[in-house]
Amino acid sequence: MILMNIFNLGIKELRSLYRDPIMIVFILFAFIFLVYAAGKGLSQELYNAPIAVVDEDRSPLSYRITNAFYDPYFKTPERIDMMDIDPGMDAGKFTFVIDIPANFQRDVLAGKLPEIQVNVDATQMTQAFIGASYIQNIITGEINTYISSRRTETMLPVRLNIRMRFNPTLTSSWFASVMEFINMITMLSVILTGAALIREREHGTLEHLLVMPITPIEIILSKVWSMGLVVLVAAGLSLYFVVEGLLEMPIVGSKSLFLFGVMLHLFSTTSLGILLGTVARSMPQLGILMILVMLPLQMLSGGVTPYESMPELVQNIMQVAPTTYFVKFAQAILYRGASFDMVWSNLLANLIIGIVFFLIALVLFRKSLSMK
Repeated sequence: MILMNIFNLGIKELRSLYRDPIMIVFILFAFIFLVYAAGKGLSQELYNAPIAVVDEDRSPLSYRITNAFYDPYFKTPERIDMMDIDPGMDAGKFTFVIDIPANFQRDVLAGKLPEIQVNVDATQMTQAFIGASYIQNIITGEINTYISSRRTETMLPVRLNIRMRFNPTLTSSWFASVMEFINMITMLSVILTGAALIREREHGTLEHLLVMPITPIEIILSKVWSMGLVVLVAAGLSLYFVVEGLLEMPIVGSKSLFLFGVMLHLFSTTSLGILLGTVARSMPQLGILMILVMLPLQMLSGGVTPYESMPELVQNIMQVAPTTYFVKFAQAILYRGASFDMVWSNLLANLIIGIVFFLIALVLFRKSLSMK
């Protein structure tokens, strides 16, 4: 009888969600457009950076350096005069401007150490950091080639052999899309369950449930499984069609194991949603609580900044956050192909936190009902 009540109440929640087109559009928008935009629109690589060159030397070496910048990292260099540097950078026309001084080739061949000035627009922070390193390597390589007619290699006592694992092409869209995908799972599960509870209160249907032979735990469990199922299905489809399909990211781990971990994580986040929905008395209040809770959970979980790079105090605080363990679990499965014996501790921690959230939400929900 209890299981049947939980099932029927969950079906009621699914029907209520079906009649809310705004929420359905929001789910589709989050798992399709936002995940795709995070992968394609927030690239961390240097791509088509606008660059200009002030060639005061006009020598074969300076022409060689100028012609070394080409697609896809840089746009075709634009040759400008000295007086055009400041206006061009002030207008945001150029991210990089290289000033090759007069007599540069002569000084290089004479064994002197002439300087090339590189002006960088640091408001384009990512491109500025990466592009400056690219420019230094390109110029150094072209000078060495010009002097020796072939690229020389400095003999060091130790030779580094660098191998990129899990993302050998250093494609930033793989990281950004998966982290946005993880954030959407957390955010939507909290929003859907919190909104479902507040919708009951605002429409007056919560009072109807109270006069029925239904316990508070049945009401909570019905919202947890129904809204969790919606997010689980949406996440599975997004993983297959958007992350793997549109963004062409290879999933090296077990998808079934990942979805199992998502299910445990959804138990934690939907319980958190019930908790926030119990504390909030209206949708605007829930929105404010979402800002206060979700931003720290997403920014400090290790998805934006490496967990080990954060202050020790923050690391200790985030030990009680389910997103910390979910991010570790998701990265291990999707990127590194980890097996169950490598991630079981994260799953267990997420389950324990979910049980704690659920019990707190149940106590607060019962207390709110006793006040009616």
